Amino acid sequence: MDRVRSLSALAAFLIAAVTAAAVPLLGHASMVTKAAGEFGGWPTAHEGRALTELPLSEREVAFLRDFPGRVGRFSDGRREIIIRFVSAATRRLHPAADCFRASGYKVVPIPAMRDRSGATMGCFRALRGSEELRVCEMIRDERGGSFSDVSAWYWHALFGSSPAPWWSFVVAERS
Repeated sequence: MDRVRSLSALAAFLIAAVTAAAVPLLGHASMVTKAAGEFGGWPTAHEGRALTELPLSEREVAFLRDFPGRVGRFSDGRREIIIRFVSAATRRLHPAADCFRASGYKVVPIPAMRDRSGATMGCFRALRGSEELRVCEMIRDERGGSFSDVSAWYWHALFGSSPAPWWSFVVAERS
């Protein structure tokens, strides 16, 4: 009797594991075929401040080769803002902290803050030599939903609870 229970438990575990492994693949397939909104151009202002477009670095241009969307770099006169228009759920939308680490910065988490609309932005300090930046990021969907970190956005996007397209804002300013 104990052997039957053990085999039943093992079978139930294996079925659950296979199902859990297959669910993301099913969600991804449905997201790939879903039509996303069209890119209507970059915003002209962010948080009430006019934006000036800056040229992309070679690294940013290289990143765009397989990115499902567009990336723009801007200044509002005091901060640098990277805006990413994302048309499909993707792992190519990296957290800003990963990009800063890859560029040689030490990243130190700091408390989240709210933007002017009240949405939560995930934040960190980026340190390299004598340079210190406060960097905050968030992602918005077409329904007004927002995510303070890329991982939370990704799972909502993948399973369809957050509709495409999305706008990612990474705001960096000197401390």
